[in-house]
Amino acid sequence: MSDGGKPMRLWGGRFEGGPADALTRLSVSVQFDWRLAPYDLLASRAHARVLHRAGLLEDDELNRMIGALDDLEHACVSGEFRPTVADEDVHTALERGLLERLGALGGKLRAGRSRNDQVATDLRLYLRDHVRHIVSRLVELETALMSQAEQHAETAAPGMTHLQHAQPVSFGHQLLAHVHAFARDIDRLRDWDRRAAVSPLGSGALAGSSLPLDPQAVAEELGFGSAAPNSMDAVADRDFAAEFLFCAALVGVHLSRLGEEVVLWASQEFRWIEMDDAYSTGSSIMPQKKNPDVAELARGKSGRLIGSLTTLLTVLKGLPLTYNRDLQEDKEPVFDSVDTLLLVLPAVAGLVATMRVNTARLAASAPDGFALATDLAELLVRKGVPFRDAHEAVGHLVVWCQVHDKTLDEITDEELAKVSPHFTPDSRDVLNVPGALAARKAHGGTAPDRVRDQLVALREIVDAQASWAAGA
Repeated sequence: MSDGGKPMRLWGGRFEGGPADALTRLSVSVQFDWRLAPYDLLASRAHARVLHRAGLLEDDELNRMIGALDDLEHACVSGEFRPTVADEDVHTALERGLLERLGALGGKLRAGRSRNDQVATDLRLYLRDHVRHIVSRLVELETALMSQAEQHAETAAPGMTHLQHAQPVSFGHQLLAHVHAFARDIDRLRDWDRRAAVSPLGSGALAGSSLPLDPQAVAEELGFGSAAPNSMDAVADRDFAAEFLFCAALVGVHLSRLGEEVVLWASQEFRWIEMDDAYSTGSSIMPQKKNPDVAELARGKSGRLIGSLTTLLTVLKGLPLTYNRDLQEDKEPVFDSVDTLLLVLPAVAGLVATMRVNTARLAASAPDGFALATDLAELLVRKGVPFRDAHEAVGHLVVWCQVHDKTLDEITDEELAKVSPHFTPDSRDVLNVPGALAARKAHGGTAPDRVRDQLVALREIVDAQASWAAGA
């Protein structure tokens, strides 16, 4: 509360009365933006030092200001200082705490800055910090996938298109496909950080300040690469938040795709994996059930992430320069996406790390659905047969097998010759899964040796990602 028991506000000098209760309830944001408090205090310390260098704070005033800000931060961490229902937002609450400690001196900190550049700075600081936490969790998931891939580089599995058996693949190759997707996600987040490393502090409400401040010095102290070159853009820009939400949404899509595969792999129809009890749930009525809830929730949570992106883009559409109160709606989607990813990623990493792969089941089903037909067609191509003719001949052979209820490796030499003169006894040499895998040895192929090459390259990439997340 301010002097006289009136609610603390950072505005109101030209108003004769206070806001209506309905407006107060609509305007209040401290219930969700309080998590920005550490970053607001960090920026406040930097701003205090700039005011001191500008001659607007005496040495003793600066020392008292920094001491009070440090004390306020400790009180926030311990829970001794908390926002109240009368605080409009995190900035109001913290200024109240500073005034309680410094009296009139606390009011000097507001010089040369506005909530407009404060909140834009705080949110950038928050996101740049939390993106590194998200990358750390993504690295854990990548590591779990690579560990399984290493164990199953030579495990044959049915490769699918349209969810139909297509060609045999290494199961390790399939697992690494997910790693590559998450590696791109991290690459996007690291690239995002480069663009987000611009400090709005010093832009004031929209036009900068007539006080002799040094925005570049503040930017450097706060770990930004530069100060914003245009004060109007600085307070209006939420590209960094929207771009983060796009990156988060795409991570969610990739988690959903992995989750969908795990759901299929764990089903009785597939039986490719067995989930660890610690990452499964049961049924309240059917005692035999073991449900892939982690995978399903990862799939479901992607909707929240996509929704957050849509929410912010809709808020930003059509806003005139510069700051508009609509921008209060930027924080909840960002916070929710951060929370969602930090909740889901460890669970999915644990699921992947502990799942047991049914190698016998995978190997037995790898050739199903005439999955070696392409290998037979490519054998004919190596003999000089045009692929169009080879494709048609193998297609006829598949139809013949279906009519006679046989698999490709069950056909006799005589039966092969009846279907097409292109087929000779050596055609059967390619009708084995290990050979089919080994034959796909070109760069990016599913041959076990190429899977091991991928692992070597990915370990280097993931190590660099982990180092970046740790701040190295």
